[in-house]
Amino acid sequence: MEHKPCPAPTCYDLPTIVFHWSCAAIIVLQFATANVWGLFRNPLHHQLVVTHLTSGIILSLLMPARLVWRMGWGRHIRASDRWLDAVLARSVEYGLYGLVLLEIPLGYLWRWGNGQPMSFLAIQIAPPFGRFSASTVGLLHWLHQWNGWLIIVLATGHALAACFHHFILRDNVFNRMLAKGTISDEYGK
Repeated sequence: MEHKPCPAPTCYDLPTIVFHWSCAAIIVLQFATANVWGLFRNPLHHQLVVTHLTSGIILSLLMPARLVWRMGWGRHIRASDRWLDAVLARSVEYGLYGLVLLEIPLGYLWRWGNGQPMSFLAIQIAPPFGRFSASTVGLLHWLHQWNGWLIIVLATGHALAACFHHFILRDNVFNRMLAKGTISDEYGK
């Protein structure tokens, strides 16, 4: 089966596509910085932490905007004609939304509860409340860390499913989330 461009009504609208790929890139950056900053000493360690915090603040603004767009104006496309595929696709989509929306406050609470400011580039945002107990800070750190792993595992499954659709099933599912509607000109022929 040859890949075909995605016809406009079956493709997502441009803002939905931009939100999707922007959030995906930030989440990958978040995960990478959090898992490598311990390997380095200052100043690189500090720069990775600030990058993580800054991109977290951006994500905390982007996700609500993404959801408002999705619920109000974004194009809604049927996940699949097959019942099980549709249930799995929506479960992953809503699961990722929920986990990311949980990860954001966990990050703020862990940072501020530890008495540390959030950093947006060079701007320091002081904690709006006092320090939490060490056990609470430890729990928040653990939850933030493991929730991040859940996000990455689910997002990896999502990406692998998109690759399966594109390279094995050779349908237009992947193309629906591309601004031009197709990558078949480069890879599919």
